[in-house]
Amino acid sequence: MYEPIRTKSVHTPADDADLPHRSREDELDIQLAGHLSALLAVTDELGLAADGDRIAQQVARLRGAPPARHAGRSDASPAALHRRAHALAGRVLVVAASRADTAVAILAAEAMDAHTAAASAATPATALVAAP
Repeated sequence: MYEPIRTKSVHTPADDADLPHRSREDELDIQLAGHLSALLAVTDELGLAADGDRIAQQVARLRGAPPARHAGRSDASPAALHRRAHALAGRVLVVAASRADTAVAILAAEAMDAHTAAASAATPATALVAAP
């Protein structure tokens, strides 16, 4: 009445499976390179070539190949781009800390400081006043 099971159970422990598995460090490298690439894209949109070069070096180190660079500028406001870059740098910092990558953590912290200062300078003072 029932056909016998011919495949391994999905509940087979990962150690017994014939599938390739990545280590935690490999997964963190992939995640960190992705966040850095996103930060690089926003940095290039802002036209910050020197900062972009530093980020690109770290992406190349993690991926083993140089990243694609974005030549164009965005239609978004500089303040919005700086806020986006700040958020991405925060994600980079969290993953770099998990991975114990000091060079990238320092780079991310510096980027967060620079984008915070740039976003506050680009935002008019009247926009910072909260509505009651």
